[in-house]
Amino acid sequence: MDTLDWVVVGGYFFVMVGIGVWSRGRISTIADFFTAGGRMPWWLSGISHHMSGYSAVMFVAFAAEAYRLGLTVYIWWALTIGVGVGIGAFLWAPAWNRLRSKHGVKSPLEYLAIRYDVPTQQIMAWAGAALKVVDIAAKWVAVAVLLQGFAGVDVWVGILIVGVVTMVYSVLGGLWADALTDFGQFVIQGFAGIAMFVAVAAHFGGIDFVWTMWDRLPASHSEPLTGPYTLVFFMALFLIKTLEYNGGMWNLAQRYMAAPSGAAARRSALLSAVLWLVWPLVLFLPMWAAPLIVPGMEANAEQAYVEMGKAMLPAGMVGLVLAGFFSHTMAMVSSDANVIAAVITRDMLPRLWKRATGLSADAQLKLARLTTFLFIGFSMTIALTADTKGFVLKIVIALVAATMGPIAIPLMLGLLPPFRRVGPLAAKASVIGGLGTWAFLYWQQQFEKAEWVTQGVIVSWPLVLSLVLYLSIGFLRPQPSPEREALVESLRTDAATGETLSVAVDAEVERGDAERGEGRGGGGRGASRSEKG
Repeated sequence: MDTLDWVVVGGYFFVMVGIGVWSRGRISTIADFFTAGGRMPWWLSGISHHMSGYSAVMFVAFAAEAYRLGLTVYIWWALTIGVGVGIGAFLWAPAWNRLRSKHGVKSPLEYLAIRYDVPTQQIMAWAGAALKVVDIAAKWVAVAVLLQGFAGVDVWVGILIVGVVTMVYSVLGGLWADALTDFGQFVIQGFAGIAMFVAVAAHFGGIDFVWTMWDRLPASHSEPLTGPYTLVFFMALFLIKTLEYNGGMWNLAQRYMAAPSGAAARRSALLSAVLWLVWPLVLFLPMWAAPLIVPGMEANAEQAYVEMGKAMLPAGMVGLVLAGFFSHTMAMVSSDANVIAAVITRDMLPRLWKRATGLSADAQLKLARLTTFLFIGFSMTIALTADTKGFVLKIVIALVAATMGPIAIPLMLGLLPPFRRVGPLAAKASVIGGLGTWAFLYWQQQFEKAEWVTQGVIVSWPLVLSLVLYLSIGFLRPQPSPEREALVESLRTDAATGETLSVAVDAEVERGDAERGEGRGGGGRGASRSEKG
């Protein structure tokens, strides 16, 4: 990298920190820190939703698959997300927003204590937080590998640089800083992606490379599904991504909660869906052409995009493209850290430390910032100690994709009216059964070297079992209650009918906590899961 490239990268980091410092003035309560107080414009919410959905993993692990296999990576990844988010615009986006506007919910898991019960909420909170910290560690590694490829910087140095900058603006500015940096990063990665696309088009002598390059590539590169990515894998991933990107990935639910209304949240989701269908094509086309530009990298395909950028981009543009890589990772990690801090602060800590429910507004905000700091620091520690070779793809596919379904199914289906009679028994069985199946399959694949445990099996089986358990137990042994049904019904429109319900639900949760406390010989008063006032 030349001096100009470093100037571009340094300027990018400076702007990100500046946004965090500026956003700090907009944060006065935890509602501002976690949900932007419901004041985020729908278009900013939509762009932030899109930017928070992918990271430098795309330019490392997915770029490697695009180099080796071609078109298929767009089909099973970007296409499934784009279509899934479009569906979710009508099923889930408004419901998430109404949880905030009608019931004062500030964490995506907060409503689970009402919808199911506290043990269900805690199982999902602990499992999801553990999954997310490893997922974020993979993203630190991905962006550090890119920095090493472009600039020769050691991986551990790259993790520290990007991690510390993300930590600063996330801790200071909360969700406002996340969303505003997402928008800035959206613009930067737009210029970076277009710069690479134009460079590749110039290399081939015109934009017609988009359709002519396929004749020069292996025939399998133009097949929608190839290699380990079968129809079973595609169908399982489509369901997983539909659940994940509509709120199963908790930080994306936050974007809908931050919009002014359910209708605005729907528009946010539709904007994000369009971006998912269109923008990845611009990014993937150079990756698909990479075997013709930097051939012979099949054994080290994770570096293919880096080598192509170094060979084709002029001084300054390399720094811009690298800033684009940073933008994806920092957008996703900062939003993940914010939502995990919300889950820990609102859902986990009050069950471990009763005094957390009595903290002042200022103390709650300080606790939220401290939790964000510690979570990012812990994920960086895992990344610094990991074996980086193959770590990214292994985590993204074998761990995150395979376990997301069991965690997301009760969370997402619990918002929909057809499942309003499904109770905590089905929810707990679904999560535990799905994660247990994944653990067995992962052991068979990694330690027993079982050939029958393919990518399709390890992704689809936990999902299918989790779904079957949720539906079969839920419908064969329904657990209806007026409070649960009223909660689900209140999420169908933006009409302001939820205030009385919120008070009733608070009382129900507190009564349940008291009963559990008496059963243990103590009468500790539980925390309300919907904040009043």
